[in-house]
Amino acid sequence: MTSNSTPAVAGIEFRQVTKRYGEGNAPLVVKGIDFVVPKGTLTTLLGPSGCGKTTTLRMIAGLETVSGGQILIDGQDVTNLGPAERNVSMVFQSYALFPHMTVIDNVRYGLKVSGVSVSEATARAHVALENVGLKGFDNRLPSELSGGQQQRVAVARALVLEPSVLLFDEPLSNLDARLRRSMRDEIRSLQQRLGLTVAYVTHDQSEALAVSDQIIVMDAGTIAQAGSPEDLYERPVSEFVAGFMGEAMLFQGEVNAQGQVRVGPLTFQARQQVQEGAITAAIRPEAWTLVSAQGAALTGVLQKKAYLGSTLELTFDTALGPLFVVTSDLSQEWPLHITLGLSLTGRGVSVVSRI
Repeated sequence: MTSNSTPAVAGIEFRQVTKRYGEGNAPLVVKGIDFVVPKGTLTTLLGPSGCGKTTTLRMIAGLETVSGGQILIDGQDVTNLGPAERNVSMVFQSYALFPHMTVIDNVRYGLKVSGVSVSEATARAHVALENVGLKGFDNRLPSELSGGQQQRVAVARALVLEPSVLLFDEPLSNLDARLRRSMRDEIRSLQQRLGLTVAYVTHDQSEALAVSDQIIVMDAGTIAQAGSPEDLYERPVSEFVAGFMGEAMLFQGEVNAQGQVRVGPLTFQARQQVQEGAITAAIRPEAWTLVSAQGAALTGVLQKKAYLGSTLELTFDTALGPLFVVTSDLSQEWPLHITLGLSLTGRGVSVVSRI
């Protein structure tokens, strides 16, 4: 009896792709990377400035030529095809709307220059605008729209071309925090509802965790780790990934054959398999629990506190150095310079071998 399951189709595939600017021995900015974005899913390229994530996105779009390797979209080798031949649309950080054109003209522009009739272009533009919640905005100019509405027009303009792949380059960086959250949710909802294949670039970890099926963390032109949001957050494979995901603080320690970790005066059980010997523990601010100083293995003196509505941000001086702690326990009135005990709950702690 044969199985009906088939391997996931690759919406985007990179095979040993490299990129250098300049000739000959110019340094590589992307260093032979391999990854797959399964069709109908959203993958985020995440990393600090200069890691190569935007260059990688632009190579998918055909806006940058590759120096080596292959790029495939829907199984077709597009390495040497120009942007117009790839059936890819990109939403830029700046939105790049035409200021003198109405919303409907902006959205149908790509179709008109491709030779689609005005009536068909207009009908498809109306569908795209409805998909992003802008029905009835046809005759407004970009200057009459909010930042979030302009972002939606840019998304509609990309969607109307019915691309195989939709690319987002830091799409939320120009929006305020509240709008960023709602637009993030809208992009994810739209991607899932329409079954779009999306590659998304950001340097914001919380944004990546919220929208992604897969996260690829890049570091200096290489892939440091790829996996689900939970994999990256709970099971980092290196100090770089552990420190980058979730604002973790890094501490050096040791682990024994039974998986018991010692970091300064603290001992706790490693949640992941790790080789006996020297380790780095990545401890996130929310991992700490505040307890009475009496009998606590680690104590700290409260130096700073900030009230954020649903949480408190606290900074302690401890034997491990300054510790940044986020707690949702708002019932306590801790005065500055009080001494408290700090213990670990187990969650929010990752341990990686130190080589």
